[in-house]
Amino acid sequence: MTLPLLPTTKRPSFRRNAEGALLVVCLALLAGCASGTHDTDNPDWAQAGMQPAPKRYETDAEWKETEAPPPPAFDEKRLEPISMPPYMSLKFGVDPKTIAITRDGIVRYVVVAQNRNGGGANAFYEGVRCSTGEMKSYARYNNGAWQETKTPEWKRISDLNSRYAMALSSQALCRGNAPRNSVGEMVQNLRNPVREVQ
Repeated sequence: MTLPLLPTTKRPSFRRNAEGALLVVCLALLAGCASGTHDTDNPDWAQAGMQPAPKRYETDAEWKETEAPPPPAFDEKRLEPISMPPYMSLKFGVDPKTIAITRDGIVRYVVVAQNRNGGGANAFYEGVRCSTGEMKSYARYNNGAWQETKTPEWKRISDLNSRYAMALSSQALCRGNAPRNSVGEMVQNLRNPVREVQ
């Protein structure tokens, strides 16, 4: 006599149980992510595959410029020329003795503009902030005397119609977003300008 076969029920495998549990956890995480604000300081949020919200840093707002000293004495005989396009009607040079690197990352200098055909010269006491690509004019030398700029302010070099400032900062004063290591290195680059990939 043969016994009837009883229907057998398949027991779910351990793997299927684990996949199901993982799916439930993922759905719960997705629901939580869609439900409002998140603490982006939590490293778990960063590891969830999404970029955290950009942080706001106050370093630039906290930066304060050191007080600029009076314009230094300059000598036209010491000028190191800035390499400029040949079509420019003016030639520009910097007196190396006037270049100074401050502890707050500014490079100050005196630049002299002269007509290529001879004639009078004008000088400018300026500063470059390599980290922001900005320039400030502190004073102008004309008719034998310095005249201070009434309200000196930082302006982006790229926004100014000032080819010499762009050439000077890229050729000699700055390496990327920082001043070069020394005044000697700056002078060497004035004498042998190398246009580096920034």
